[in-house]
Amino acid sequence: MTDIVDKATRSRMMSGIQARNTRPERLLRSLLHRAGFRFRLHDKQLPGSPDLILPRYRTVIFVHGCYWHRHPRCKLAYTPKTRTEFWQQKFNGNVARDRRDTDALLQAGWRVVIVWECGLRAVAKGDKNLDWLIQELRDNPPTIVIRADVKEGVRATFSTGIRIEWPVLTGNSR
Repeated sequence: MTDIVDKATRSRMMSGIQARNTRPERLLRSLLHRAGFRFRLHDKQLPGSPDLILPRYRTVIFVHGCYWHRHPRCKLAYTPKTRTEFWQQKFNGNVARDRRDTDALLQAGWRVVIVWECGLRAVAKGDKNLDWLIQELRDNPPTIVIRADVKEGVRATFSTGIRIEWPVLTGNSR
């Protein structure tokens, strides 16, 4: 199937797709800022250059687009009908890189929060809110002690389209 626009128009359209300061990211920043949280943006010294860094809470937040980062069971994470092999390879690379970055951050002791685009769409519409995330950040200390015999970080997925992963801490500290 041929493209419905010429090559120059398609190039201009694709170059307009932003990697940072996207609408979902700005929405999340606004909600967190109104709740009193202060954060840094896009620290290139951290793996994956997280969208938001909350140093006081030892937490990083990634705002993932469902399409590019392949949100499981999300209607926005479809695969184009043309050049499927190319796109599948591209998406698999994105997911593998996300996993590597998350693992490196967890290994360094950061809490990792992944907020999906579709979850923020529901928040923007007023269908859902992020009160639970704000409460989670405030109530839990920057480091969470988890039993030492656990091999992987604790993962929690919520219906709001947000996943939090805590690092595994060894030892008997409380």
